[in-house]
Amino acid sequence: MKKVFLFASAILLSASLFAQQTAPAAQAPQKKAEDVIKFKELTYDFGKIKQSVPVTHNFEFTNTSDAPVIIESATPSCGCTTPVKPDGAILKGKTDKITAGFNAVAVGAFNKSITIKVAGVGLPVQIHITGEVLTPEAYAKYQAEKGQSAPAKSGQ
Repeated sequence: MKKVFLFASAILLSASLFAQQTAPAAQAPQKKAEDVIKFKELTYDFGKIKQSVPVTHNFEFTNTSDAPVIIESATPSCGCTTPVKPDGAILKGKTDKITAGFNAVAVGAFNKSITIKVAGVGLPVQIHITGEVLTPEAYAKYQAEKGQSAPAKSGQ
């Protein structure tokens, strides 16, 4: 009986300790990554691409803050997307890039994201790549149709 009482007391004590957490004081709004870096574009559409042919795009951004910034991480939404971030600090007013690579293995439309975390900033920013992967045969047909629909050049 003593063991049951002791166990119940320990549970109640633990529960009451966790219940005693006070509400945090009013905090200033968290800084967003968009407050310190400005991307030229947040989404890039590769259009139609050939299966098994990797593609890349550079997302350029500028440090709009009053101090150097460090890109802490660039995390892709899946393993088929490979971001490359700058290693060092980006000085105030300077421009740099994050390269988004995409391994076009699976056929079909895609919409992938990369979450960019800036050191000392609470809320990250996301950049996106989209497009459609075609089989080699479908891509050849697409290229042929695209070539035929282009206006003929005059011989001037």
